[in-house]
Amino acid sequence: MSAPLQRTPLYDEHLAAGARMVDFGGWEMPLSYGSQIEEHHAVRRAAGMFDVSHMLNVDVAGPDARAFLQRLVANDVAKLTVPGKALYSCMLNPQGGVIDDLIVYFFAADKWRVVVNAGTADKDVAWMRRVATSGRFDVTIAPRRDLAMVAVQGPEARAKVWAARPDWRASSEPLGPFSAALPGDDTLVARTGYTGEDGFEIVLPAAEVVALWRNLAAQGVRPCGLGARDTLRLEAGMNLYGQDMDELIQPDQAGLSWTVSLKDPARRFIGRDALEQHATPAAFLGLKLQERGVMRAHMTVRTAQGDGEITSGTMSPTLGVSVGFARLPAGVQPGDQAQVDIRGKWVPALVCKLPFVRHGKAVEHS
Repeated sequence: MSAPLQRTPLYDEHLAAGARMVDFGGWEMPLSYGSQIEEHHAVRRAAGMFDVSHMLNVDVAGPDARAFLQRLVANDVAKLTVPGKALYSCMLNPQGGVIDDLIVYFFAADKWRVVVNAGTADKDVAWMRRVATSGRFDVTIAPRRDLAMVAVQGPEARAKVWAARPDWRASSEPLGPFSAALPGDDTLVARTGYTGEDGFEIVLPAAEVVALWRNLAAQGVRPCGLGARDTLRLEAGMNLYGQDMDELIQPDQAGLSWTVSLKDPARRFIGRDALEQHATPAAFLGLKLQERGVMRAHMTVRTAQGDGEITSGTMSPTLGVSVGFARLPAGVQPGDQAQVDIRGKWVPALVCKLPFVRHGKAVEHS
């Protein structure tokens, strides 16, 4: 018998708003509240909000916290010296495969936070504790299921948040991208997101999230579900764990080499030896379909250098054509022509750089 689905503190709000609920990584989450397309356009043109409370905030504290995180993740947290700054990285296994992609926040030398994906959260925490124990790092690893998380995204997102919470403006208005403010106890307002638009990701005590959600709705922020979140992140060229990468895929094979820091030869993060000695390069690029059809994951792609595979694909509401990510043979370049096997028919596609959309506008590809 399967375990019951977990629910976020906003579950009743989703039902009251008429959300269609689905199983996502063991959580009962809203797919849409009526029109996925309208939700997508709301984020590109105004402001939308997403319940991301299924994601897990993990506090890492102690005298060895920095050294532990330098061992744990492929990017170098030593880059973070200003409280509130964050970076994106991956935790790798010894073979260089991606255990999870995550965001690391720096608050003080002995106080950090890692935000991990919902479907991998238990596995991630177990791995973090295993690394801490085997490396004899003096750290505490504390999952924070007492916290909730809401992403507010779009060109009007920040102004809407300040209208709903005026006392947050002074600390959060000066923030640059990938920076966070702490306007209250256990409240974090970060200028991060997963849509390609500006906005905030807000972490706060679970008991306070319903009031925030209702206050944002009163300011005209549209509730958005997983469907719009997927089309938005795909347009923005952002990977989805379990689909575009997993424990069998190295960062280079998923367009994530920029999240790996090899600058300090003394920093032997887990997976580094495999990346240096057994790299498995591939081209991870975008595809834009040139005829009617919709690309989906696992479809075969034919190129002059050999075959590849779609990892994510959808119909782009902003562009009006199907777009996707593909893992392709090394040597395939943006501008090349390809063909995608869609139900037995080879449909032409243009290979292009990511993203497809930046700040609400189509990126030109030729």
